[in-house]
Amino acid sequence: MTMSHGDDARARILGAVRAGIRRDPANEAEARARVAARIEAHRPNTIPARADLDPAGRVSLFIDQLQKVAGTVTRVARLDEVPAAVVDYMAACNLPMAAGRAPDPLLDRIDWAGAAPLLTLRAGPAEAADEVSVTSAFAGIAETGTLALASGPEHPTTLNFLPETHIVVLPASRVERAYEDVWARLRTERGAPPRTFNLITGPSRTGDIEQQIELGAHGPRRLHVVIVDEV
Repeated sequence: MTMSHGDDARARILGAVRAGIRRDPANEAEARARVAARIEAHRPNTIPARADLDPAGRVSLFIDQLQKVAGTVTRVARLDEVPAAVVDYMAACNLPMAAGRAPDPLLDRIDWAGAAPLLTLRAGPAEAADEVSVTSAFAGIAETGTLALASGPEHPTTLNFLPETHIVVLPASRVERAYEDVWARLRTERGAPPRTFNLITGPSRTGDIEQQIELGAHGPRRLHVVIVDEV
């Protein structure tokens, strides 16, 4: 087999890398086994002390951290209180009573028509005309006030980014201490990772123009989380 100039350069570069990390080609199988064992072990990183809290403390920290990055929160006791919370928020923001929503099992349990008859919801991916989206979240992260959203048929990713207002329904039981806990939950509940896993901290923003923070740069300008104590 004839090696091209490009292939020869690639071989020399990779050879230099192997030499630099002192990898012996004869021990390639052993090196691969060590890497595979490390990946399989899922050794967690450090959990920050500020997030190492009981469930109630995690929710309080999550709310505090989210509000620091311009997110807003409503807390309700039960799932059947979610429609009223959503309608109240949309009315306060002078938004039209229509939204795209995720065809999510949690949201499907809610009697939207009975509890919020003036609210029109369409299940499915976001459309260009949607001003508001309603989704659930895979988890909340108390450490930074971040939402973890897993893509799938029940959660089209477009709902996270296309509408200018994103309303997220989050069970309090899914607020984790830190990122490491979310990865562990993902492995336990889903095994393989989803195609897309978004970590969202507050509304979309940029400071590129004259160093002034502008919301809604690459996604929603409003992020509102409805935390549900009992689901």
